[in-house]
Amino acid sequence: MALKVVKEPKVYLIGRQKVDEMALAKFLADEGISNWALDMSYPGQALVETAGRVCYMSYGKGRKSNAEFISHIIDVAHGSVLEHAVFSFLITGVSRSLTHELIRHRHLSFSQLSQRYVDETDVAFIEPESIREDDSLHGTWVRSVQAAQTAYTILASQLEAKYHDIEDKTLRRKLARQTARSVLPNATETKIFVTGNARAFRHFIEVRGSKHADAEINRLARVLLEVLKIECPAIFGDYEIKDGNVVTKYSGI
Repeated sequence: MALKVVKEPKVYLIGRQKVDEMALAKFLADEGISNWALDMSYPGQALVETAGRVCYMSYGKGRKSNAEFISHIIDVAHGSVLEHAVFSFLITGVSRSLTHELIRHRHLSFSQLSQRYVDETDVAFIEPESIREDDSLHGTWVRSVQAAQTAYTILASQLEAKYHDIEDKTLRRKLARQTARSVLPNATETKIFVTGNARAFRHFIEVRGSKHADAEINRLARVLLEVLKIECPAIFGDYEIKDGNVVTKYSGI
């Protein structure tokens, strides 16, 4: 069986918000507001501005553009307003080692591939760049994950045979796979669905975008930042990469 090695994560922005313009127009009419129009170019940002303005009923007053308004929110660290912009990502090509760290960000929500139900016989592995660059280290790593994959395949087959008296085929496979997975390493590739608000993703990017973070999750933080900068430039556009760190002068909101 050919060894499958993944070098880069893949990030898919699966879910984004939509503004109900009719409901918003009704609210404005009920409040007698006629001098304010919302920029719908970026729905997440539109919701952040709408929420932020309701705090002071400042519709049509002060900072006019959506970008100006959100820049001020970030400037004064009014982070709670950013929680109204929500994004859902499907992430693949990452290791179990990474997701062990990712799920510590408890303001994000997760749904991860189950090794109890999914057959990992033909699973891929994530090779760290520092190992990939060294032929000697690479050889040791390949032999290790291949041995683990072989052991998993044998154990899964033998365990399923051991549970042959269980009539439920799905249960029989689950029992075998949940036990056989014990030999799989942290390098095993997984898939995870992640949903969170802009404030939570900003925190994740700041913490894991540090050069002191694990290299793999640091790479994921940068990839997510690239996507979010396109999706909501006013919310994430203040970030820069300096000396290996993702930084912003408005950190910690």
